[in-house]
Amino acid sequence: MSDGSDGDRLRVICGPTAAGKSAIAMMLAERFDATIVSADSRQVYRRFDIGTAKPSIGERTRVRHRGIDLVEPDDRYSAGLWAEMARAALAEAQLTRRTPVIVGGTGFYIRALTIPLSQTEQLDPGRRSALNRLLGGWTTSELRRWCDQLDPRVAHLGRTQLLRALETALLAGVRISTVRELAPRQEGISARYLVIDPADGLAERIARRIRQMLDSGWLDEVRELDAGLSEDAAAWNATGYAVMREHTRSRLSREEAIDRVIIQTRQYAKRQRTWFRHQLSGDVVTTLDPRRQDAAAEAVAWWERAA
Repeated sequence: MSDGSDGDRLRVICGPTAAGKSAIAMMLAERFDATIVSADSRQVYRRFDIGTAKPSIGERTRVRHRGIDLVEPDDRYSAGLWAEMARAALAEAQLTRRTPVIVGGTGFYIRALTIPLSQTEQLDPGRRSALNRLLGGWTTSELRRWCDQLDPRVAHLGRTQLLRALETALLAGVRISTVRELAPRQEGISARYLVIDPADGLAERIARRIRQMLDSGWLDEVRELDAGLSEDAAAWNATGYAVMREHTRSRLSREEAIDRVIIQTRQYAKRQRTWFRHQLSGDVVTTLDPRRQDAAAEAVAWWERAA
């Protein structure tokens, strides 16, 4: 775990979905005997495998992974819980003399680790549960419109973050954006970031990945999950799963479902890009297009600079 000095920073590989983070991370982890700690809010759920692009069994055999298959699909999971897990994983990596690297696109998780949530952001569980039952039936667009009135600085974020912002505004009476700026925090972790982003090539990568997921048996996975899970299990919020469930129930054609998932995923990637652009800046950030011929060499150079 980093002490915050310039020569001892935690390495974080991040960027939008389908950008190529995992391939770069695997290459580096194998080369430098590292442990990958997943920062993906979808991969924490067991059995939601193909549509969340979890690493294969072979990849997990070659490189130690943490942060995957943490909870059941019905369980609620928070950035705070993930940060606790990540800190334990970082400590474990140190004990085993492996270098940890955070890899993923859930910026809120990464932020919870590097700039921990303030204690004032902890809300009454009973009131929070009641509010979540109310807001659970709202669409993301409806949540965003309301958040735009209550806390516009975070209204561009994803559904989970919108719910958290509305909870804080309605239950605590303050804006979560203000709380995070002013409240005292526990010690954070200094990090260097490698942002993987193929720029104008991302849309094509997203479409290709979704079709690869389907070829790998995603629909069979969805059918099996649908047979054993409640309609409102938290994991169904993972991008694309609810749409593919509608297809397996014969409510959407295959092409309609694919088109919708592509649109959803592109929208998600746009929000991720916005988050990383606004939250990460300065000389601790390196951006890399994985299509470059020298991408692997540049990634290795970034890794070595963080040593």
